[in-house]
Amino acid sequence: MVTGVMLSKVLGDWWHRGDGPAHRQLADRIQVLVLDGRLPLRTRLPAERELASALGLSRGTVTTAYDALRESGFIGSKRGAGSWVELPARSRNDSPTWALTPYGRDGDPIIDMAHAAPGAPAGDLYPAVQAATARLPEFLPGNGYFGSGIELLRTAIADRYTRRGLPTRADQIMVCAGAQHGITLVLGAVAAAGDRVLVEHPAYPAIFDAVRQAGCRTVPVALTADGWDLDLIAATMAQTAPRLAYVVPDFHNPTGACMPAEQRAELARLAHRRQTLLVVDESLVELGLDHPAPRPVGADLPASVQDVLVHIGSTSKTFWGGLRVGWIRCQPDLLHRLAVVRASTDLGSPVLEQLITVELLGNADDILARRCKELAESRDHLRWLLGERFPGWSVPCPPGGLNLWIDLRRPVSSMLALTAGRFGLRLAAGPRFGVDGAFENWLRLPFTLSATDTAAAVDRLAAAAASMGGATAPVVAPPTGVV
Repeated sequence: MVTGVMLSKVLGDWWHRGDGPAHRQLADRIQVLVLDGRLPLRTRLPAERELASALGLSRGTVTTAYDALRESGFIGSKRGAGSWVELPARSRNDSPTWALTPYGRDGDPIIDMAHAAPGAPAGDLYPAVQAATARLPEFLPGNGYFGSGIELLRTAIADRYTRRGLPTRADQIMVCAGAQHGITLVLGAVAAAGDRVLVEHPAYPAIFDAVRQAGCRTVPVALTADGWDLDLIAATMAQTAPRLAYVVPDFHNPTGACMPAEQRAELARLAHRRQTLLVVDESLVELGLDHPAPRPVGADLPASVQDVLVHIGSTSKTFWGGLRVGWIRCQPDLLHRLAVVRASTDLGSPVLEQLITVELLGNADDILARRCKELAESRDHLRWLLGERFPGWSVPCPPGGLNLWIDLRRPVSSMLALTAGRFGLRLAAGPRFGVDGAFENWLRLPFTLSATDTAAAVDRLAAAAASMGGATAPVVAPPTGVV
């Protein structure tokens, strides 16, 4: 159950006078919270009187908002049992919990800019699949269970870490089903209910979900305009004694920031002094567009410091999300604990996908050089389109990664995301990347689509913004052909 005070914090700065009656704005904001996962399904909502008191509204306003949500299918109610979060029947089976709007107007295909992941490099993937299939027979006599991954892949991953400046052995690698799976395994092995987990703010959205599901408490630390404030991180560690700290130092999601080499070493030493396990998400490390990422966190540091470091990697952002292959690099004793936790839920990753990844890693330098060139062109194209249509927005140029983190200059991100769904465009609102309703001024847009789809997406974004009016509106009329 969520209390009135708790819901008021998640709602954030939801009421903007002049944009419609309060009950409509409240209903729309709660709908956004449901669609992007900040209000999980079946969460019991506070009574109307309680929420009205927390928000400083009349009970009638909240009652009218709840009635509108019941009519649209976002709230279920039963006399004596209160109200709870639901999804409309037509969106229950085809929408991930944080995808805003599962369908377009009149059933038209949606352009998805809520997920930041590129398509597969087909010219490289097909040969890798063929080579992996040819190699598969040598694994068929066994039972196919490799709890930490096949030796070929663990060795290939370890060798790549070593070439990047962090000497690694195969027995320090566990293959898993992507970075998100790796984060969940680490939390399950190390954290207990009630433990604190320090995270950047904004941050990769899945970390908030994973921390909540583990029963832990998120401790957000602001990521400044200049990047990571290590003095603030140190003070927060001293005050809250977090069990874990989670960072994305390489072309950060969503901001694209890259942590300098000297800060990496300082952060690792700080984690060691505080005995806080430092989980480093390297999902985007290979996607340097203007320059490569510095050497891994912990490179050239003593073995004692290495004991508090966990590195997590993935093929989803570099090769293809459909592979579902990731890895965890840590010390062997922690890897053993991870194996014990994992055995209760799954017995290992698919062998064929691991063999495909071995082949791709063998040609990774060539694949990634082409991929980064394409992404740099896509980034510049999207920035140019947004600059033409939305000159009032602040659109930075990240040195790598997959996203633009855009300052809208007005707290309308959730409403823009909701409105865009009616124009066939799926967005992830800024507050999805924070806690307590933060980042309503911000919007994450990935530059992973084709040039044609990117142009169409900006057309739909302009049409949605124009329908809202005010500071979000584009300065030129939306083009024809917007569905």
